[in-house]
Amino acid sequence: MALLDQAQIILHEWVQSESLRKHCYAVSASMQHFAQLRGENADLWGAVGLLHDMDYERYPVLGTDPTSNHPFVGVAWLGEHGWSDEVTRAILSHADYSGVEPVSPMEKTLRAVDELSGFVTACALVKPTKSVHDVDITSVKKKMKDKAFARAVHREDIVKGAEMLEQPLDEVIQQVIDALRADAPRLGLGGTGHGLGGYGGSVGAVYNPAPTLPACPIPWFRPDAWPS
Repeated sequence: MALLDQAQIILHEWVQSESLRKHCYAVSASMQHFAQLRGENADLWGAVGLLHDMDYERYPVLGTDPTSNHPFVGVAWLGEHGWSDEVTRAILSHADYSGVEPVSPMEKTLRAVDELSGFVTACALVKPTKSVHDVDITSVKKKMKDKAFARAVHREDIVKGAEMLEQPLDEVIQQVIDALRADAPRLGLGGTGHGLGGYGGSVGAVYNPAPTLPACPIPWFRPDAWPS
């Protein structure tokens, strides 16, 4: 079974929030997109994107001991179930409080696209069409200057992420937009009237259609509910 398929099963076992699942799908789409651009393993990179917040719903970062919460709990579980150090280290590295700095291209990309994928999603959802196809670099950068918009998204992480990849910020924003456009039906970003469905993009491996999600009290997008 492909790593993406295994990761999706785990994601659905651990995460019931539709908004958090879609965040993980978005990060996965971005990871696969960058992997293909770099000639890397899109299956591996996409799986890391799906799993990076697998424990956030059950173990949010609370209290004084973050090691008993996200992402340490998920990483420990993955290690116990045979997932490689390459995967677990990448997941740890996306949390700046973990003490694990991004070093590999996969780790740096995860750190770069995590916040940005959520921010581009937010930019799409405030469009009258609710479509990522109507989002462009200019609109994203304009919203970045509006501190009241999607205030849980750390703008400085978006900027630092592009620097980490040694790419212009505009280029990274465009690549994330392209990745989410390719997966728009699954992300619910295809436009008004389009919701969650089977994988509709061309990025990476083909997903199996997602099962119907249970009702969730968390809106499928609420900026202050998205993880860092």
